[in-house]
Amino acid sequence: MTILVTGATGTVGRHLVGQLVHGGHEVRAMTRDPLRAKLPEGVQVVAGDLTRPETLPAALDGVTAMHLITFGGEGYAPLENAEQVLGLIKKAGVRRVTVLTGFEPGPVEAAAENSGLEWTHLQPVEFMSNMLEWAPSVREDRPVSLPFAHCPSAMVHEADIAAVAAAALLEDGHDGSAYTITGPQSLTPVETARLLSEALGRPLKTIEVGVEEARRELRESGLAEDEVEALVRLGTNPPERARTVLPTVEQVTGRPARTFAQWAAEHVDAFR
Repeated sequence: MTILVTGATGTVGRHLVGQLVHGGHEVRAMTRDPLRAKLPEGVQVVAGDLTRPETLPAALDGVTAMHLITFGGEGYAPLENAEQVLGLIKKAGVRRVTVLTGFEPGPVEAAAENSGLEWTHLQPVEFMSNMLEWAPSVREDRPVSLPFAHCPSAMVHEADIAAVAAAALLEDGHDGSAYTITGPQSLTPVETARLLSEALGRPLKTIEVGVEEARRELRESGLAEDEVEALVRLGTNPPERARTVLPTVEQVTGRPARTFAQWAAEHVDAFR
């Protein structure tokens, strides 16, 4: 059984590759630049790009299960050739796919559902790794900007997303499921900063900013206006599922979801 992981050098993909290899499975990792992949020994690293279908047949050869991302190109642009990609996947003999989705299902999810393959959608809420955006300010002992400082999020460890993906790829019983994946706590940015302070052993400087200042910071980060407004809406009026803790990780994997305190302890070097 060969498992193909797309987005193999990404936040979730690296964890998934590592977990599958650790479990003794045959893993093929697809990336645009294999020479820069830096993946574990024993992984078959192949060149491929979901936006260039001609690169896929070689990567798919002999694959029985596949982890699929829903974006391609620069800036996490949505994948526009979803039906063509799923057609190639099915033609290659793949039987099972996991689809890493966003808050709103898109064309890749629909194409997977209509493909005749076994499919499982993975719908994580906020990644704990988003907190790495604070790292430059923390390292330089500058205040961390906290827009929407009291907005709770059931943020999830990226390794737990990968663990749910691995279970869905390796085990029967997940076909047709759409799993919302959360961490074990719903935390505000203020609470998250406190936990990171405890991991670092020193207080973090923070500053709470209003909505207009948040808009300005988001624009200055290079986001388009519609993306800015979408994030402002999410921060000021988050959907219930963004802050609701669910037992998905434990139900699917058999072990509790990792806490933010665990994530912080694992990533202290990024903030020092």
